[in-house]
Amino acid sequence: MSLTTPSRRGFITAAAGGIAAPAILSSRAFAAPAPVTLLNVSYDPTRELYKAVNAAYVDYWKTSVGQALTINQSHGGSGAQSRSVIDGLQADVVTLALAYDIDAISDRGLIAKNWQTRLPQNAAPYTSTIVFLVKKGNPWKIRDWGDLVRPGIEVITPNPKTSGGARWNFLAAWAWALRQPGGTPATAKAFVQRLYKQVPILDTGARGATLSFTQRGIGDVLLAWENEAYLSLAEYPGKFDIVTPSMSVLAEPPVSVVDKVVDRRKTRTVAQGYLNFLYSPRAQDIIGAQHYRPRNPQAAAKYASKFPKIPLATIDADFGGWRKAQATFFADGGVFDQIYRP
Repeated sequence: MSLTTPSRRGFITAAAGGIAAPAILSSRAFAAPAPVTLLNVSYDPTRELYKAVNAAYVDYWKTSVGQALTINQSHGGSGAQSRSVIDGLQADVVTLALAYDIDAISDRGLIAKNWQTRLPQNAAPYTSTIVFLVKKGNPWKIRDWGDLVRPGIEVITPNPKTSGGARWNFLAAWAWALRQPGGTPATAKAFVQRLYKQVPILDTGARGATLSFTQRGIGDVLLAWENEAYLSLAEYPGKFDIVTPSMSVLAEPPVSVVDKVVDRRKTRTVAQGYLNFLYSPRAQDIIGAQHYRPRNPQAAAKYASKFPKIPLATIDADFGGWRKAQATFFADGGVFDQIYRP
């Protein structure tokens, strides 16, 4: 029996996370549902997060529904991942770095226009921000964004044309510059232009940039997702430190089912349940343990000591939303193209 074929008794809401799941019927009356597979197309640094979440959801689904589930993962720069789905990659769900990348898929008719209102908190089950990863002891004494443009410092950040994390990095730097005494769009543009002159290499995604810094030894400071910085501390003990700048940006990585795919594959119920599960207490605890900032108040309180409280620029208030920010800064001919020359 297909997972998304409604049972004769309809659907019930499961206890964990309010997940819509088929009513569990007696095995005497119906055969066990056939195994099902999902593809989660995600951005670069979420491998560890979704490995842990997937294991928990597979266990939950098997226990609650009696169906074997396999969740496959695809990772890369968020912009590149978005284009892959547009070009035909059969994602049941997308869990990308920023709303514009899901909007781009929606604009092609693959995802409903109201996708961001179908889940709580603008369909972003956790938040993050951008911090600095430096070598142990912070030999350059880097404390804030202004230090990144001192002569001789090499900054590692990925390409905002392909990486969602890179776009958050860019906008965090811009917002800081704009808030300095006498800050204007012109001074902010001049600052990020100086910053990118200090960048020796642009990787396509955040994980590639992390490896360039941590494994290849390129650069003096990495502009990193907060979770990626913590993972580096764990993977390379005693080699790096995290520096939290005076302000950064509120990153809200959103999620959505890919409507055209789940309807064709008849996987909507399990795919929607998967996204609902991200808001459950069990998944929110995993999110905090994996160094992302949970939405759930209890999980947020549990992990609060890990996450410094600093002023955070927001896309809506400071940049007019993602569509405007994309057009202004990252579209062909936008600010990034104007200031960056390899």
